[in-house]
Amino acid sequence: MKKWYSLIDKVYRKENLIEAFKRVKRNNGAPGIDGETVADYAENIEENTELLHVKLKTETYEPSPVRRVEIQKPDGGTRLLGVPNVKDRVVQQAIVNVIEPIFDATFHPSSYGYRPGHSQHQAVAKAERFMNKYGLTHVVDMDLSKCFDTLDHEIIMDTVTEHISDGKVLKLIKKFLKSGVMHNGDFTATEIGSCQGGVISPLLSNIYLNKFDQKMKSKGIRIVRYADDILIFAKDKQKVGNYLSYARKVLEEELKLTVNQKKTKLTEASQGVEFLGFKIYETHLAVNPKRIKRFKDKVRNITKRGCGRPLEVVIKELNPILRGWMNYYRIANIKKLTEGLMSWIRRRLRMIRMKQWKTYKKMHKEMRKRGIKGNGEKMDVRKWKNSTTYIIHMLLPNKLFEDLGLIDMHSYEVGLLSNYY
Repeated sequence: MKKWYSLIDKVYRKENLIEAFKRVKRNNGAPGIDGETVADYAENIEENTELLHVKLKTETYEPSPVRRVEIQKPDGGTRLLGVPNVKDRVVQQAIVNVIEPIFDATFHPSSYGYRPGHSQHQAVAKAERFMNKYGLTHVVDMDLSKCFDTLDHEIIMDTVTEHISDGKVLKLIKKFLKSGVMHNGDFTATEIGSCQGGVISPLLSNIYLNKFDQKMKSKGIRIVRYADDILIFAKDKQKVGNYLSYARKVLEEELKLTVNQKKTKLTEASQGVEFLGFKIYETHLAVNPKRIKRFKDKVRNITKRGCGRPLEVVIKELNPILRGWMNYYRIANIKKLTEGLMSWIRRRLRMIRMKQWKTYKKMHKEMRKRGIKGNGEKMDVRKWKNSTTYIIHMLLPNKLFEDLGLIDMHSYEVGLLSNYY
């Protein structure tokens, strides 16, 4: 096993620190406990780079505690994030720039999370291939409880030390693990975990969980892992149960993590396997219904009937949501789904305009202006059911929304999973 002995000079090299800041800048992010933004840091980039260079070189650099942020999960519960100061994010990124290539070369081929050149789409494609091409139709859908928050510091450092022997780099990593958390003015020491929100945490979690990946590989057990989302594959029910027992032993006894008993389940391709927002079946790839609901909730929030905003303003806000959703889910077989979603979205936009008319009289005025004849007499323009009538479609045709720049999800090419094999 190759070891790397002298790396700290590569970490504190000014060119590396500047490149690290560029990456931090691209990600932007909120300020840490010192309130300094990425833009503030950029104003004095030369002085800040020189200061970090000197402190790292002279071993006087000390990271600050992270700022605790609580994020509500869509399915309930709270995710705890830790936001480091910008300068600390730069140093973490500088370390990642140097050590990531060393560790990435050792990672399992079916580990896809937080890795250069790897994606969620590739992970889904690999899982689908195991199930439907290799016949591994019995699957463990494994969930870890608060993985980032429960990483054991001693195991992290032992694992990093397997490849890195530069004591100064190891000392820096340990300082970040032990930097602590500030929340509402109170400091809490961090004796366990690597804060989710730190630049270096995803790499450390991959290094940590690679132990699990390699143990499974040595037993000939097929897995796909994206961060702490894990699928384990087998040909029959008995084997998949045995694989679950072995995986739990490695994760809980050796790596001191907690497998969520309630969310971890045995399933199979015929029932559909949930993974990274998708549902993988024997015949096709679908979107997880929970993700469709989440998407529709976002659209509902933007297209409230009484918003009082012009349609073009609503559409401008809506488009990034539609584009982002399609760019992610277009690998699935969703042609029929997108047709239905677009019909529903246009209907909601029609309701905004109808609500702005307030009464049928304004609608009649629009009809006369457009030379449209019809019997929309005393139609209640506030009622959802009336948004599908012939008159409304004449007044507010699909072409209107196209002219206002609404993205048509149904026009996207979909079913692109095979592109990621």
